[in-house]
Amino acid sequence: MEDQLDYISQAIYQNSYVVVDDFVDQSYRKALLKEQTDLLNQGQFKKAAVGKGDQKQVRAEIRSDEVLWMDPTALSPLQVVFWEKIEELKQVLNRRCFLGLKSFEGHFARYPIGSFYKRHLDQFHAVPHRIVTVILYLNDAWTEADGGQLRMYFPQEDGSERIEDVLPVGGRLVVFLSEEIPHEVMPTQKERISITGWLRNID
Repeated sequence: MEDQLDYISQAIYQNSYVVVDDFVDQSYRKALLKEQTDLLNQGQFKKAAVGKGDQKQVRAEIRSDEVLWMDPTALSPLQVVFWEKIEELKQVLNRRCFLGLKSFEGHFARYPIGSFYKRHLDQFHAVPHRIVTVILYLNDAWTEADGGQLRMYFPQEDGSERIEDVLPVGGRLVVFLSEEIPHEVMPTQKERISITGWLRNID
């Protein structure tokens, strides 16, 4: 785990993002996926909104996923394990990258068939405290034909953009600097499940 965290922090320092396969073992991933399914069946998920505060609204033409925010004061045993992993990541990133990270917020994210999230940045004027985006995919199996890629855009010196697509393979972790990398979720042909969260510079 220590070597893995060092690898992540070095990649963030050098490239602003990293993709890590098998961040969690398959038995734990499946347990988290089952917990998500149970919570969904209990009607706990809500349509995701955009904006903050008074500007917050559901805009299906921008994003059509559903979310369930995790309560740090009432985490399930499985969620506690994830929180502890993110705490270790936070400490390494602070030590190596000097990011001043203090807290984590996260939610289960479910993309039903046909859903998407248009291009955006995770840090903007309404959410300035999001410093690092962390995504853990929980899906059982995934192929390119299933769609739902995380598409990231990297500006080039000649004014063009390099595009990188990341498939939401179960157990895969994606970490990137929230203010630097525009990204979107491409339309998915299969239900797509993740835990998505942000390391922040506030308590």
